[in-house]
Amino acid sequence: MIFPAVASFLLILSYLAASVSSLNDEGLALLSFKQSISGDPTHALDDWNSWDSTPCFWTGIACGNSLSQVVNLNLQTRNLVGSIPPQLGNLSALRHLNLRNNNLSGELPPELFRIKGLQSLVLSGNSLSGRFPPGIGGLGSIKSLRLNNNRFSGSIPSEFGNLSSLQGTLDLSHNLFDGTIPTELGNLPDKLYIDFSNNNLSDQIPALGPFINLGPTAFAGNSLLCGLPLETLCPANDSRQVLHFPSQQSSDESFNGHGFDKEILILIVASSTIGSGFIGWGVAYLCKKKPEAPASARSRLKFRKEFIFCLRDDIVDLPSEKMDQYNFVSLDARSSFDLEKLLRASAFLLGKSGIGMVYRVVLENGQSLAVRRLGEGGGTQRLRDFQTEVEAIAKIKHPNVVPLRAYCWSEDEKLLIYDYIPNRDLATAIHGKAGTASYNPLSWPARLMIIKGIAKGLAYLHEFSPKRYIHGDLKPSNILLGNNMQPYIADFGLARLASITGESTRLQLEQVVMGTPELQNSPYELAIMNSAENLRSYYQAPEASTSSKPSQKWDIYSFGMILLEIITGKLPVIEVGPLRFDLLQWVKTGTRERVPLSDIVDPILTHDLDKAEEMGRVIRIALACVDRSPEKRPSARHTLNGLEKMGLTDSIR
Repeated sequence: MIFPAVASFLLILSYLAASVSSLNDEGLALLSFKQSISGDPTHALDDWNSWDSTPCFWTGIACGNSLSQVVNLNLQTRNLVGSIPPQLGNLSALRHLNLRNNNLSGELPPELFRIKGLQSLVLSGNSLSGRFPPGIGGLGSIKSLRLNNNRFSGSIPSEFGNLSSLQGTLDLSHNLFDGTIPTELGNLPDKLYIDFSNNNLSDQIPALGPFINLGPTAFAGNSLLCGLPLETLCPANDSRQVLHFPSQQSSDESFNGHGFDKEILILIVASSTIGSGFIGWGVAYLCKKKPEAPASARSRLKFRKEFIFCLRDDIVDLPSEKMDQYNFVSLDARSSFDLEKLLRASAFLLGKSGIGMVYRVVLENGQSLAVRRLGEGGGTQRLRDFQTEVEAIAKIKHPNVVPLRAYCWSEDEKLLIYDYIPNRDLATAIHGKAGTASYNPLSWPARLMIIKGIAKGLAYLHEFSPKRYIHGDLKPSNILLGNNMQPYIADFGLARLASITGESTRLQLEQVVMGTPELQNSPYELAIMNSAENLRSYYQAPEASTSSKPSQKWDIYSFGMILLEIITGKLPVIEVGPLRFDLLQWVKTGTRERVPLSDIVDPILTHDLDKAEEMGRVIRIALACVDRSPEKRPSARHTLNGLEKMGLTDSIR
């Protein structure tokens, strides 16, 4: 009787062995992963059975056309408890591995890096720990790498610098990485966003490659990091140098009467003679004394406006005769800086537009300012005009308008000094930064707060400021966001200043102040671009292309378009493959055909549809603002009154 029982047992074992052996090596590798999982509350792995002939139909698995090789393993947000076994490295054809938002722990097996064709590795939101294993530098095809919210420790591998195919975001945030940031990461693509926030990193931030474009949030939560873009400057090793503000023209006299070699190098100034924490105005000339440069070199220099400032190694203090050439005026009694402090500041380029370049400047005391540098034209005879303009702008005092703190005038330099607003602009908040896949989407309370703030600032400019002004260039990129996402209307009054300084010959200026005839000589003028393409700007009122007399209703139209962009999360032009759709017409069609609100608003806002009534009211206000008839558009005051009736919670994001 024993023999038949043993025979039956052996028969069952042989059957199971045959079943398992029917799986290929990749199926066996996946079963090893299942065995490493001790908790599977969503039963995601219940259909991972050893007797199946192929793993290609298991939950989370996708195979190639031949159904023989696994190309995608996606088990995100399954609350799996366990570890990652080295056998996953046997999935030789794997292209995408996504295990984010689980409870996986232990060390990451280096065998994963044998998968040379891997294109995305997403392990964020687990408890993986230990030093990051070697070998990742061999993944030449990887485009997406997300390691955030784990417990990886030790130094960041310099091998990351070999991952030249990375796109979007390299997310290393919320780990335990320590030590310095490897300079090899400067070899990564310039458009890549790298998030180092909330680690234990230390020392100076490299000024190379993609680091140039990173803001302070990319490094937040690392108390021992220093250098720009943070406000914590690194300890200086030597005496400070003074920055000279040369003209963008090629005249040798602008270099203290001496000829200089105008060979241009991209030079992030961070040398031992300056101090490890000093980065001199971001991008600089490398200047050498020499006989006068040939005309061809001077011509090249004239058009290389991105190379702006020359760090004078032979100057310790700005000569008094040079200081006398500058007219520095503080427009705010609270300002604690002067020209000397400004010239000694470190800074980096924030952006460049048709009206000058903008820098973030960090003073010695850590205070940040935004400095807009205008052109060299105008001459000293226009100083009085310039003073009139900026002093009028400085009278604009409102919590939702960027304040002008000071200005600096010389024949060669015109600088406008504003408060630095840290959270970029509304366009970036809505759509993210170009080349960046990771950003924090705005919640509905945050969007409503921003909408109200813009409306308050616009109503002030139109009806409550010292004069009834028109902004004339309202768009998301001109709405800056503060620490608490408070909006600030920027670039007010720049058009007239640009005409004085000769910054742009493309600007045709028209009076924009309404009211009594004596106000018609107001400094504020609207820049109307001659380009037909710019006249068709989606933020510009339709009548702007045919009328030379601006009105406040132009601003109302722009505001309405901004509202539509905020609530839909879409650009004014929607591109679907080869097709292009006008956002305004798209929203009008949707409301006319009574499509569900969830199909119109930004998909992020579907979690806030309990506020659907508020969203619908904002859409109706926006459509009123963009009426083709200027007379039918509401005033800024009436628009604000309609918005103020809506609720606002304390939640910002």
